[in-house]
Amino acid sequence: MNAFTKIIGTVLAAGSLAFISAGSVAADELATIKEKGTMRIAMSGAYPPFNFVNEQNEVVGFDAAIGTEIAKRMGLETEIVTTAWDGIIGGLLANKYDAIVGSMSITEERQKVVDFVGPYYTTKRAVFTMAGSPITSVAQLSDATVGVTLGETHEQWAREQGYDVKTYKGLPELLLELENGRVDAIIADSVAVILAAKESGRDLVALNDLETEAVGAGIAIRQGNPELKAAMQKALDEIQADGTYVEIANKWVGGDIR
Repeated sequence: MNAFTKIIGTVLAAGSLAFISAGSVAADELATIKEKGTMRIAMSGAYPPFNFVNEQNEVVGFDAAIGTEIAKRMGLETEIVTTAWDGIIGGLLANKYDAIVGSMSITEERQKVVDFVGPYYTTKRAVFTMAGSPITSVAQLSDATVGVTLGETHEQWAREQGYDVKTYKGLPELLLELENGRVDAIIADSVAVILAAKESGRDLVALNDLETEAVGAGIAIRQGNPELKAAMQKALDEIQADGTYVEIANKWVGGDIR
């Protein structure tokens, strides 16, 4: 059982969390957040260039910038919380933060327990090896060791394929393990790996015979908050319409990735 499936099982089994996730909260949380004046947003902090900790110990990147701009348009300050990816939805349901702005793929499984604002960009699953690797097709992965980030949808997919899977905390660790030969391939979002490899100078190759569809990354919030969802979506729509989105995207990921 993968980490996310465990979270869903816990939510459905635990009355308090199930009660919250079913949208049975007493009132929409928008008013409470506005009263506090700060929106707490969560991300792993280990997914460059989308979110990572810089030399000044600040959490920065595309996700952080988008989340901060949304909060600003809502008249709010931003507090960024970093947490392990495999427990990030559990933390949202336990009210440890108000939203997840962390490049989370919108899936039917996740929509059972959270609502999504967005999507705010799209990407595809991809398999990468080091240049010169003998692995040149997806069929060869059955005899390989693959690395994935713990709790991502890619972990669940890799296990469903029956691959020999090793899990890691985030993309920097994945890339290092691939470079050092401790895994034969890594499975992750294509955009993030391409950008991180370019930044670090690593020579990676994507297997071109993987059949996959583009998926949207969304902002997760607790269910039962239509006013909060509408306010955040309005802010996101404005950002995308007035050119701010492209400015942020150009800075952090080198272009429009919608």
